[in-house]
Amino acid sequence: MNRNYIKYLLIFLFFSFSTNAQEKFSNPIIPGGYPDPSICKVGDTYYIVNSSFEYFPGLPIHKSKDLINWELIGYGLHRKSQVNSTVNLIDVQSNGGIHAPTIRHKDGIYYIITTNVYYDEKKGKADMVNFIIMAENPAGPWSDPFHIQGAPGIDPDLFFDDDGRVWYVGNQMPENPNFDGEGEIWLQELDINEFKLIGKKHLLWRGACGGVWAEGPHMYKKDGRYYLIIAEGGTSFNHAVMVALSDNIEGPYISNPRNPIITSRHLSYDNWVNSTGHGDILELDDGRNYMVLLGIRNQIERGSNMGRETFLVPLTWEREPFEWKETKHLWPVVAPKTGRVEILNDVVFNNSVQNKAAHFVDNFDSTELNKNWNFRRYPIEDVYKINTEENRLNLFCHPNQIKERGRAALLGFKQTESDFEYLTQMYFQPNSSDSEAGISFFQKDDNYINFTIIKKGDKHHLQVYVVKNGEILELIKDELKQYKGNIKFKVIADKDVYKLYYSLKGMHFKLFTSLEGSHLKSNGYTGAHLGLYATGNGKKNQDFASFDYVNYLIKKK
Repeated sequence: MNRNYIKYLLIFLFFSFSTNAQEKFSNPIIPGGYPDPSICKVGDTYYIVNSSFEYFPGLPIHKSKDLINWELIGYGLHRKSQVNSTVNLIDVQSNGGIHAPTIRHKDGIYYIITTNVYYDEKKGKADMVNFIIMAENPAGPWSDPFHIQGAPGIDPDLFFDDDGRVWYVGNQMPENPNFDGEGEIWLQELDINEFKLIGKKHLLWRGACGGVWAEGPHMYKKDGRYYLIIAEGGTSFNHAVMVALSDNIEGPYISNPRNPIITSRHLSYDNWVNSTGHGDILELDDGRNYMVLLGIRNQIERGSNMGRETFLVPLTWEREPFEWKETKHLWPVVAPKTGRVEILNDVVFNNSVQNKAAHFVDNFDSTELNKNWNFRRYPIEDVYKINTEENRLNLFCHPNQIKERGRAALLGFKQTESDFEYLTQMYFQPNSSDSEAGISFFQKDDNYINFTIIKKGDKHHLQVYVVKNGEILELIKDELKQYKGNIKFKVIADKDVYKLYYSLKGMHFKLFTSLEGSHLKSNGYTGAHLGLYATGNGKKNQDFASFDYVNYLIKKK
């Protein structure tokens, strides 16, 4: 852990035990792999939607009353009819899927507009499907997708102007790009009833830093002018938020000479958080403003296994002071006191106390899976079943194994901190050789760690294998001569070191191995998940593993 992060952590702990702790909150406000946040306010409640890429359910939605305590209430994509051939989450590639949504509310209806990126190997190119879903309740159910035809690029925004017109704001590669990765922002009126683009298409802006990955646009109106903020620089160390304004929504747009308005590109690579960008602005009832944006905590090799997370920073508006300027523009100033994302911040509302979840427990005592569970792509039909009589999750040994663009009997929840303890109890007494089940730590189809029992002949073996970039780096296997069908798995993680334990009797655990798991660190898209796995390793059978519970506990230092 770098020195800067230790310093900030000590400050946080000081405030946590002081009488004034309620006056501060800590970033990130939504820990774990929740990137590209977009926010809206309805009444006294705030809603955030995030990218989900190839994971299902897609488009996670959180709600809050105070902007610092967030509850996962549902998903925009939550049933099979929504992920058909148009919005393909069945065999979508890694890092494809759902990109950078925008959530907005108008006349009692919630709208999410977003992109599904699907690489067609036959065509040799990626298809960008931009679509809208709607709901009367942000917790769902949400409509089937309405595909916006003729809309290139990714990261669309939906803007409801005060004259009743609705606008689509998107990004695309210029007709004659100057370099690979150059982007430009475009705008066109949208018939919100027919979900069709109408009228003339307008090219607005190529960004403030040469248009390097100019994307993630959001449009606002203030002081009689239109403000366009975008993400630029790519979603890594050079990530940033830029802003431009215009008297006319169709342009031309003037770039803020003080761009970027928030970034970590000018800070040390060892700053406690990096890659900050992709913001969305929110105005409160009392006129104060905040921005939600993404960032990556610096915990493992200038990253973390949580990937890109959601952060909150204050924002003010300041008018240019220059006497020589005839028109003195009003510009947003993000994190006005420090100019950067801080761990500790003043709470938004007085008497608000941040209560971050310290654990996740699922005893499988509901007829439906807990909302925290995710699958890589839409799950295989009937691959799991909740035994409501015994409160167990049965995970079937499907022939599929973990592989690129594939689906397996694999599910997990997001890792939210680097230091944790993960515990589960499994009953697994397979009849078929090569049946396998246990726990998994996974980030992509080619980056994961499995800790499982596999049957070979009439013997059961406990094994761990580490897969990095599709190659098995390490395989440890021991025969369990006293195995009777029941086993407890326990993992204690300290930064990027995973200690793997097991118990065949009671709570007496034996260390099986310790290994390094930094390859689960975010690759710029998604974070790691902790979960459960079963497979027949290519063979069809009726075997299944039965899990009594999972218990995820964050370790406090």
